[in-house]
Amino acid sequence: MKALAVRLIYAGSGAVLASLAFPQPGIWPLLFVGVPLMVFAFRRATMAQSMIIGAVTGFVYYGTVAKWLMVYLGLAPWLGLVGLQTVMFSVGGIAISAAWRAVDSLELRTVSGRLLGSFFVAAAWVTREAIAAQFPWGGFGWARVSHGLADSPFRYLATLAGLTGASAIIVLVVVAYVLTWQNVAILRGKALHLSAITVGLLALLPFPYLLLATAPSGSVRVAAVQGNSDSALFSNARQGDAVAQHVAAMNSADIGTVDVVIWPENAMDIDPLRWPAAAALADSISLGTNAPFIFGTITERGSETFNSVLKWQAGEGAVDQYDKVHPVPFAEYLPNREFFYPLAPSMFDMVPRDYTRGTRDPVMTAGDAIAGIAICYDIVDDDLFRSMLVANANVIFAPTNNSDFGRTDESIQQLGIARMRAVETGRSVVNVSTVGVSAIIAPDGRDLDRLEPFTPGVMVADVPLSTVVTPASVIGLPLEWALMVMGVVPLIGLRRKRDA
Repeated sequence: MKALAVRLIYAGSGAVLASLAFPQPGIWPLLFVGVPLMVFAFRRATMAQSMIIGAVTGFVYYGTVAKWLMVYLGLAPWLGLVGLQTVMFSVGGIAISAAWRAVDSLELRTVSGRLLGSFFVAAAWVTREAIAAQFPWGGFGWARVSHGLADSPFRYLATLAGLTGASAIIVLVVVAYVLTWQNVAILRGKALHLSAITVGLLALLPFPYLLLATAPSGSVRVAAVQGNSDSALFSNARQGDAVAQHVAAMNSADIGTVDVVIWPENAMDIDPLRWPAAAALADSISLGTNAPFIFGTITERGSETFNSVLKWQAGEGAVDQYDKVHPVPFAEYLPNREFFYPLAPSMFDMVPRDYTRGTRDPVMTAGDAIAGIAICYDIVDDDLFRSMLVANANVIFAPTNNSDFGRTDESIQQLGIARMRAVETGRSVVNVSTVGVSAIIAPDGRDLDRLEPFTPGVMVADVPLSTVVTPASVIGLPLEWALMVMGVVPLIGLRRKRDA
């Protein structure tokens, strides 16, 4: 019991430290402390112990990162999300523990043994990440290890290997560091081997940075509006207030000539496809700027409801539409409503309607821009970004509504994920929020413009367009599958050993 308690202290401490790497506070070097504490807690643990360690790690890790969920939505939704991730991490702990069994069967005094062992552990870790990002109900792709790199030079690992690959590299490196320290006897040898690992990691960074710095090929002039509208679930705002606040923000700015005007998710809180007054307003904005007007609104088609982005052209109306492909379970729809609703009617009254998953293509044109569209939580959907690139997107528009989370870390964490998407795809990202954090991010991850949270304003900028093909866009998915295969191989070996 004492040994298990020590492991739990390591795992819990590591989870807290790793969570501090995410924006904000964004102390990214803590990943190199928190991750090894979590990972090594599973070494030589029994199957039962690994599940307990996984459960504690998952609860502390996700509970700390996603504490913003409690601000307006309360304890129950937070417990539901964190509880599910706790279960997922508990099961994933078996795979991590099995990987460590494979490691301890290797000759760790050799470089090849340490690297192979580090690879097994990294594969097991990202297998859990990748599955949690997809399952159940579309998964929770938040707080991957790679997301903690957003404000660091190591974010360019995502350009090379994608978000899953970047997570794997970090885990591999920290495991290799510790195994080297433990298994190389001579101090001089330790220093040489650790220096070699460090140089190898740093050597990965210049190429992707240069690739992204030289990526732009043309630009699109964007006016992205943050209205500071109270668009939260429990808002007392009247219908039309969000529209009025975004109009006021536009009227207070000198926009000039632009190629496109963008409003956030839910900013047009009166559907112009059903209300002529809203359609007339959309017409006037498009006509007044002589540009297409792209905005978030709620649309209906028959009995189905969609969280949509419309492209509006004066005199033509809605000439394109994208419907959110990743509506959030238990927020934008209630899975298996007949089962869950009777369990907690008062809580699930917060989800009065079920948004339908969109099936439209995720790109819109605006001048020379072919814009991939990601609405809020879509930002974590890997398949969506692959679809954008297949459709030749040369920029990404990410309208979002962060009103439900107040002055918490949620919006800055989401911006960090958007930054990682920029460097992963080699595309600029226009992240425009109802309340912030709104920012325009260059392909290399730098902010081109940014608005203070809870302040109305307009970002007007020439946003670089890019058609660069990043290594991640080519090898990201195959690498993820290869890592997942390697992540389960030790489990097969563990099962055979138990059967024997």
